[in-house]
Amino acid sequence: MKKTLIIQGHPDSESYCRALANAYKVGAINAGAEVQEIIVSDLKFNPNLEFGYRKRTELESDLLAAQEKIKWAEHLVIIYPLWWGGMPALLKGFFDRAFLPGFAFQKRENSVWWDKYLTGKSARIITTMDQPAWYHWLIYGEPAHKALKKMILEFCGIKPVKITSIGPIRFSKDELRKKYLEKVKALGIKQI
Repeated sequence: MKKTLIIQGHPDSESYCRALANAYKVGAINAGAEVQEIIVSDLKFNPNLEFGYRKRTELESDLLAAQEKIKWAEHLVIIYPLWWGGMPALLKGFFDRAFLPGFAFQKRENSVWWDKYLTGKSARIITTMDQPAWYHWLIYGEPAHKALKKMILEFCGIKPVKITSIGPIRFSKDELRKKYLEKVKALGIKQI
């Protein structure tokens, strides 16, 4: 089975996203996978890419450890809530600071092209939202999904990237939440 890294991007330790991450973890472990986790809200780091790529800011020890886990992983699972059409600011800051040139990709000298350094890995994105998933797809065009899938993960060589959208969560009943926990646990078992 795969070496799986679960990146939990909800800042609230009591969120439904945490329950989804635990469900995926249980499924993956039951299937024999090795599992590690990054709980972004537990990391100690400055999420601001202060100088862009012009000048490098030293990586905090938690980000260096996170990069080692990313290198180790064959399959990444990123779980977060959809807020204002995107991921929470802390999770975006994690990607800004950890997926750096020289680690996740490298722009080529005098070229518009780049080298992808995270090839050979797959990913699953799991998002929660307060609207039906079909509405997010049809009306808004899934901007957060496209940004994470295309402009971060695939940009760095991670593919295939599969997406699971869960919603509406707001006002949802326990029955629906339990159904999604079982669905996510099954994804963990299949390692997809």
